[in-house]
Amino acid sequence: MPLVSNLFQANQRLQECLIKDSAHVTIGSRGVHVALIQYAVLRLEGGQIDGRDISAQLYGPTTAAAVLAYKTRRRIINTAYQTSADNIVGRMTIAALDREMRLVDLKDLSRNILPL
Repeated sequence: MPLVSNLFQANQRLQECLIKDSAHVTIGSRGVHVALIQYAVLRLEGGQIDGRDISAQLYGPTTAAAVLAYKTRRRIINTAYQTSADNIVGRMTIAALDREMRLVDLKDLSRNILPL
């Protein structure tokens, strides 16, 4: 199933992350796909990502730490070979981020349609 959130659906690099192990996002990755992950993690988990990581669209140490915090809190662990969360954005992580961002999309939509 492809990514469906407004944030991720149009990004081919993240679509590939959902289906190919070779497309995992790791420290040193750069690009718009990293900026989208940074935005999602900050929106969903809070925390801090250094401005240098953000301005360079770099999956640097503070981005990795924010992803690790996100995964740890949600227990995103591949139990086939892990006992604790790592800081890689792979299939399970991008799917979880997409599900949560889709809920954000729906919440934002309901605010624009339904009177409070």
